[in-house]
Amino acid sequence: MGEEISNKQILLKDYVNGFPKESDMELKISSMKLKVPEDSNTVLVKNLYLSCDPYMRPRMKKTEGSYTDSFIPGSPIVGFGVAKVVHSAHPKFKKDELVWGITGWEEYSVIKAPETLFKIHNTDVPLSYYTGILGMPGITAYGGFYELCSPKKGETVYVSAASGAVGQLVGQFAKLVGCYVVGSAGSKEKVELLKNKFGFDEAFNYKEEQDLSAALKRYFPDGIDIYFENVGGKMLDAVLLNMRIHGRIAVCGMISQYNLEQNEGVHNLFCLISKRLRMQGFLAVDYFPLYKKFVEMVTPHIKEGKVKYVEDIAEGIESAPGALVGLFSGRNVGKQVVLVARE
Repeated sequence: MGEEISNKQILLKDYVNGFPKESDMELKISSMKLKVPEDSNTVLVKNLYLSCDPYMRPRMKKTEGSYTDSFIPGSPIVGFGVAKVVHSAHPKFKKDELVWGITGWEEYSVIKAPETLFKIHNTDVPLSYYTGILGMPGITAYGGFYELCSPKKGETVYVSAASGAVGQLVGQFAKLVGCYVVGSAGSKEKVELLKNKFGFDEAFNYKEEQDLSAALKRYFPDGIDIYFENVGGKMLDAVLLNMRIHGRIAVCGMISQYNLEQNEGVHNLFCLISKRLRMQGFLAVDYFPLYKKFVEMVTPHIKEGKVKYVEDIAEGIESAPGALVGLFSGRNVGKQVVLVARE
């Protein structure tokens, strides 16, 4: 029947309004068997790393018609993670294989749709990278920048929330193409990181700017060709005024809006017409079919040190609520990861 073990889980207590708090989640200890039924086509995994991502905030409230379902109050939070197969009733997965994909915020999870998981073949990079540069944020940066924006050498690129899991990669990809890149972040430490670690040409602290449009004009006197949008709201309004004709805007996220009861409006949309701009939203899953191509492109750059990655790792599943909440006050520096267990 399989050994019975205790399983620490992080549950969402109830739907959340406004800024999330650690107390909106709770730690529960349940018991489970270390085996799945042989005819279930499921996989039991031991979670090693959990990913904290901004898209999880809208899932903490009751929403309908969204691209992803709301979390279920009283149930474990779910998100991307790295795990090790403990027991498999699925023909494509074997015990001890490493995987990344959607899993539960718990020590052990039963994956009911294992075909959505990606197998990890390359283990000479940190396993935590599969929550970031080699996981969902990586394919997000790759698809949104290369596939959607079609960058050309010499173009000007602006990245908001540039020190986060996706932004830090977009800036480095832009430099690989030969673009001029500016990023914004919310602290002096992050601005220094953008310039000194990730190789951005310039960076600024948006919290110190009274006039965002004037700040962008300062760094882009001739305008912006590509804007990688992670923030929304007032930032998007300022960018629209500073875009060049035929510019491209990849809409990845709008973190400034996630905790608002009423979303802010955008006032400068006429620029889409007058500047003949292309602004398009996208999801990481749109580019999952390109994952193999992406890994083949980025892995040599990682090994050669041409693409760097910064992580902020919180230890223990008990630290997961604080790590997730910290995203929305900018507490993390780099990709926020929770270490649940070492192999």
